[in-house]
Amino acid sequence: MPADEIVLDVKKTALVLIDLQRGITSLQTAPHARDAIVENAARIANRFRELKALVVLVRVAFSKDGGDRLVLNVDSPMTFSGARPEGWDEMDPRIGACEGDIVITKKQWGAFYGTELDLQLRRRGITTIVLGGIATNFGVESTARDAYERGYQLIFAEDAMGSMKMELHQFAITHIFPRIGLIRTTEDVLKAIS
Repeated sequence: MPADEIVLDVKKTALVLIDLQRGITSLQTAPHARDAIVENAARIANRFRELKALVVLVRVAFSKDGGDRLVLNVDSPMTFSGARPEGWDEMDPRIGACEGDIVITKKQWGAFYGTELDLQLRRRGITTIVLGGIATNFGVESTARDAYERGYQLIFAEDAMGSMKMELHQFAITHIFPRIGLIRTTEDVLKAIS
């Protein structure tokens, strides 16, 4: 099998999509436009669902008073402040949450810390994770690093993710992800799971 071809076992593979929720898919992204990211992620999710493979939708949400947010002194704070608009944390309807999907709510960048993601994956015999979402260098990368340290095989659907700036996306794609997994396109993933 050529190095660029992959084969995914639907019984042992989960699609994990990070923060494809209304408040985040409304932001400008690069190098892939937000609509293209959501469209590619939805294509993969729909194929996983057709094959009865696991789809995990991860969202970030906080209590109304914000008391469960991580707040530390940093040199470059996140620009999100104050109250979120109604529906900010709802999944983008183009992705949707279907029966059989698992929805994980996180309180920080990574989807493993403080959630039941690892438990849900292990109880279902998942050994491989296909990752996508926004932002490549925040939620996707943090989740990927944790998954790698937990021994999951990682496949990055590169055109189903993006960041706020092209260089932030490119750094993860060029320097981090090749060391912890395989970088492929949406088409590669769809072909691998057929």
